[in-house]
Amino acid sequence: MNFNFDEFSNASIEKFESMLKTNEVLFFDAVEFEEIIHHYIDFGKPILAQKAIKIALKQHPSSTEIQLLQSEIFVMEGNIKEAELILDRLFELETNNEEVYIQKANILSKRKEHIQAIELLKKALYFAEEPVEIYSLLGMEYLFLDNFLLAKDSFSRCLDIDKYDYASLYNIVYCFDTMNDHDGAIVFLNSYLDRTPYCEIAWHQLGKQYTYLEMYPEALTAFDFAIICDDQFVGAYLETGKVLEKLGKFNEAIQNYELTLSLDDPTSFAYLRMGKCHLSLGNEDLALKFFKKTVHNDPLLDKGWISLADFYIQKKKYKKALYYLNKALQIDTSNIVIWKQYVLANEKLHCYEEASVGYGEIVSLGNYELETWINWARVQHKLGDYDQAVITLMQGAEFFPEAAEINYLLSGMYFLLMQEHKGLFYLKNAYRSNPRKYRLFINEFPSLSNLKLIKESLPSREKN
Repeated sequence: MNFNFDEFSNASIEKFESMLKTNEVLFFDAVEFEEIIHHYIDFGKPILAQKAIKIALKQHPSSTEIQLLQSEIFVMEGNIKEAELILDRLFELETNNEEVYIQKANILSKRKEHIQAIELLKKALYFAEEPVEIYSLLGMEYLFLDNFLLAKDSFSRCLDIDKYDYASLYNIVYCFDTMNDHDGAIVFLNSYLDRTPYCEIAWHQLGKQYTYLEMYPEALTAFDFAIICDDQFVGAYLETGKVLEKLGKFNEAIQNYELTLSLDDPTSFAYLRMGKCHLSLGNEDLALKFFKKTVHNDPLLDKGWISLADFYIQKKKYKKALYYLNKALQIDTSNIVIWKQYVLANEKLHCYEEASVGYGEIVSLGNYELETWINWARVQHKLGDYDQAVITLMQGAEFFPEAAEINYLLSGMYFLLMQEHKGLFYLKNAYRSNPRKYRLFINEFPSLSNLKLIKESLPSREKN
């Protein structure tokens, strides 16, 4: 007779839920209760898990496993003190129970006491028959401490025990990436592939490492092996497409992106890249078609809206571009690239108030480029807001005190504000700094450049 554990577990759960409905008290052994409680935890039903624990402790008050499950529920609910009381009591009774150490370490980790958590996990290793979970937890604790070398070593221990522990494999590669050690990642992945040559995930990760190092032929070979291992591996086709784009092989890239559409649900990323490829090939209608498919498939992908805006900016259709830029801004107001395109389109449409607002957002997001301050002040000049232009330029001068452009513009603004003394001061400073950029002053303030006061303040070669 074959024993089906799943059927046994399901029967226990049905029996328990039937008991709850009838208020009849039925007996379950401790293992059955553990399965029932685990089921409710796994399916996110903490109330039913608590009910099962309450009844289980009445029938099996000395069961360590059920008490540990109760402490786990307390931790999940944020009731740390109650969990600690249980664990402290169990620790006195069973000093060699690895699960007690693990749960105590979990509590310390939640308190960000990672070093203390690591010490407990190391002690748990002495009592662990299957230490994979503990090494994995140690790896996560080291990640919290940004100790990527020790994290990598811990996850490597997991792979030594179970070479198909792909979560640990990903974490090891993450450590290499964070340390910017792509050469080390390549050595590690090649070594791993010597043991598991048919692991498509490792080939895929190896290809990405070669891509980072711009070793594109090697990357393509690695992705090819990933596809040989699993010809349904969408990620490998996508990465192949990205590399082919970098090599200027746009038609081949499109073919790879098209394959992903037939293997799985269409992705916005594939549509977007196909649009970019068609644009590079000069197929503007097809590019526009795929950009629109991108935003239709995922309206929350700002890159799709940005691509549409860029398309229309290149066509000098600024009103259409603004429509799509506003869509992108509804998704992400902290993207400086979008704001820069926004001010460009508004300036082209002579919507200077909107452009000025855009420059304000760009600065508030931490973009302090010289060009930003100058262009913002020019927009304020066009709005006739000379006082605000002075404030903007003064802010810019804090970052670029020697910039002749800022001094020339400040000079002009002060002349327009009838503050000739300050105007002359900044004009002379600017001219001393860079006489060649005096043309900027003439272009920005043509009505001022012929003033006698200004002509007399400059060297004779500039009076003509």
